[in-house]
This record gives sequence, C-alpha cells and structure tokens, in this order.
Amino acid sequence: MKREKIKDILAAGKVGDSVLVKGWVRAFRSNRFIQVNDGSTIKNIQAVVDFENFDEALLKRVSTAAAVAVSGEIVESQGAGQSIEIKVSEVEILGDANPDDVQKTVMQPKKHSLEFLREQAHLRFRTNTFGAVFRIRHAVAFAINKFFNDRGFYYLHTPIITGSDAEGAGEIFQVTNLDPLNLPIAEDGSIDYKQDFFGKPVNLTVSGQLEAELGAMALGQVYTFGPTFRAENSNTSRHLAEFWMVEPEVAFNDLKDNMDLTEDFLKYLSNYVLTNCADDLQFLNDREVNEQKSKPQKDRSELTLKERLEFVVNNEFKRLTYTEAIQVLRNSKPFKKKKFQYDVEWGIDLQSEHERYLVEKEFKCPVILTDYPAGIKAFYMRQNDDGKTVAAMDVLFPGIGEIVGGSQREERLDVLKSKMADFNIPEEDLAWYLDTRKFGTAPHAGFGLGFERMIMFVTGMTNIRDVIPFPRTPQNAEF
Repeated sequence: MKREKIKDILAAGKVGDSVLVKGWVRAFRSNRFIQVNDGSTIKNIQAVVDFENFDEALLKRVSTAAAVAVSGEIVESQGAGQSIEIKVSEVEILGDANPDDVQKTVMQPKKHSLEFLREQAHLRFRTNTFGAVFRIRHAVAFAINKFFNDRGFYYLHTPIITGSDAEGAGEIFQVTNLDPLNLPIAEDGSIDYKQDFFGKPVNLTVSGQLEAELGAMALGQVYTFGPTFRAENSNTSRHLAEFWMVEPEVAFNDLKDNMDLTEDFLKYLSNYVLTNCADDLQFLNDREVNEQKSKPQKDRSELTLKERLEFVVNNEFKRLTYTEAIQVLRNSKPFKKKKFQYDVEWGIDLQSEHERYLVEKEFKCPVILTDYPAGIKAFYMRQNDDGKTVAAMDVLFPGIGEIVGGSQREERLDVLKSKMADFNIPEEDLAWYLDTRKFGTAPHAGFGLGFERMIMFVTGMTNIRDVIPFPRTPQNAEF
C-alpha cells in the first residue's frame, strides 16, 4: 500500500478507505490511542489499536518520538478532538526512541522555553511551534519566487564570494585558503594576497544588490534571493551572522515605482500566509495570545498575529519624508513628555521605538519614509536636488519597525564617483560597477527585504534565531 500524508487524509476524510501513514509518535495513551504526526501538517491523526490484537512487546516500543508505520481503515471518531481516526490493523516500528533519552530532549511532551529549544536546534523541528514556523518559512519562500516570476522578473544568482563590500561597513567575513600559521608576506610587510586562491582579498557577500544592478541594466528586472553575511559581533534578538536577503532591481524605475512595487510585494506575502497557512498561523496566533496574558498590560501587543497581517493587507501604506516624520515625532506626546528612550533630531537614524510609534500610534497603518539625510545612507543612493538628502525609502511595520530598505540608485557617473570618494571607496575596486554608468546609464531602483525579518513578522516570533533552521551567531556555529 502506498503511504499517504496525514494532511491529505485529514483533508479528504473518506470513511472506509484503507490507508498507510508513516510518522512519529506524539503521544500513546492507554495502550490504545496513538497520536501520529508526519510533518505535513501541524495536526496529528489518531490511530486506535486494540491491544489484545497486538504483541505487548511491540506496543511497549510505541513511545513518544518513535517512528512508526500504521495501516488501517479510516472510521468516524468516537471521541472529541477529531472527526476521523484510523482503526489500526498493523503497526510497524521504523525507529525506536528510548523514553529515558526523550526525557532529556525537546521531544519530551511538555512546554519548553525557546532558549532550551535553541540548544537542541537539531530536534526542535519536531515541536509544534517550530514545525509551524518552518512550514510558513517554506510558504513565504515559495510566494517570493511566485510573485516575481508572475511579474516577469528574472531570478539572478549573485555570488556568495565577492571582492566588494556593498554597504561599505567593513563588517565582513574574509575568505582565504592561505595557511594562517605560514602567511606569505610582501616586500612592504603586508600579506601577499597574490598568492591566495583568488589572487586578492575576498569576502562573503553582504548583499547581492550591486551585482543585481548589472543584471537589471540588461534584463530589465531581476531579483536575488540568497544568503548574506555580516561579521557583526552582536547577540541581540534581531541579528544573525548568516541570513537571507531578497533584493529586486528594476531598470527605469524611480522612487515612486519602487514604493509601489514594495507595497504590492509585502501585501502579497502577508495575504499568501493568511490564505495558505491557516492551521499553522492559527496555532502561532493562539500561542502568542496565551503568552501576552502573562505580560504587563503596557507590554502587550494591541493586535494579534493574524490582525497584524490583515493590518498590512487591508491598509494603504502612508508615505511621508524623513523630514516630515521628524516633525511628527518631535510634536508627539511621548517626545514632549520624554517617554522616548532615544532622542529625535534631523540627521540621525530613527530607532525602532520611533518607527513603531509612527505605524501603531500616529498613522495606524504601514508607513514608508523617504528622502533620508545622505550622511546616514549608502553611497549608491541617488542624490536629491537639495544636496542634503537621497532618494531612499524604509518601510515600517507594526510590532517590528523597519522591514524593508531601498532606494533609487545613483545613475549619474560623476555624482557616483564623487559619493564613492566621500565614502573612501577606491574607484578601481568597483570599476565594473561604474561601467554600467558609462554604457547606457538609466534610472533604476530596488530594495532589500531581510527574509528572516519577514518570517518574524508573519509568525510572531520575537527572536530572529527562531525563524532560521540553524542560526549563526557570535561563538555559535553548530551543525
């Protein structure tokens, strides 16, 4: 008999069908009721055995976390909690799980802290919470590719090993095959990278944007979706050393076009989760509601997880300049009553508390801020006519603050060279990038979405380490 997925059996619900399911035991009660889950859905299927028809030694092996194959007939359930169940005719143990070992792991059937679950990241997939998170992660990844494919974008695989630092931040992981105990030294005393594998210093990419611009200037519209790396020694709940980025680039788009694309994209992803991940989303929504009850009233979220997704889907994004946002914040009650932890003044980057105030209190909708001071944004952003600001944009969401950053790119060769000089970026390091401004330069724009930041938003998880299968953080590179 061919194995069927539990998700499909529960959806079809055909009483009288003979089925074979394979999965892992979540619980075995009264030597009669086996709760089996195969990962295809957050829901278990109940398999009912008549212990008199089975060898006692076999049933003793049906323990939590054991892998089993169960055959039988679908019948209407006589108990509460499920409409159908399997009347078992055969049980096979595919993999044993020692109960004593299970008691030491996250597979023990009880509530565990997220910190404990992170310590056993190789096993946490078996829990309801992380099963839901990673099924939704898959759904969002699929939706990203579908969104761009349906709109005629080309998926461009930009390099992971690169000689450029797109952000100019310097927080990079160097890549080398030189022997650290026997480094070749040049005449001036520096490391002789000509003897390295690539003949020069290279690093893991911090962004695929610059390479994506090259593709856009020939293919029209492209996107990258791949891993990026930052050697930032930060242990906060919002930082990873390895994370994934989604970065579209579109030739002939200006800042307004860029905002329109971003809003459509974020609404699409949010709606996709609401439409296609109902069971997992409901579980995570209920989980968050229960957690909120233990928090002080002032720390509770005003919107549930599902309401936040609907908030994005159902509201037009408010658009205003950075300068206008500064005025709003400085006129706000929290600023006047000194309730903000961080100061608000023109020329400094906004903090999460400021961004969330604009979204959740002032405008009560997602917000796009534009035209930031040039001094706090990257060299490739287009200089505005005022000489002080650039055609940048940040998208702000409830509960999280900034979720997307983007800009119209600087297409004018002379201005770009001047800005690179201001950022101390040698022209020879990015000669290939400058070439695109010499041969048919044109306005173009794009943005970057931190994939894990989006997964945090759509799952309600508050630590970025809980939305990536194997987090890479300072002093942690397990698996």
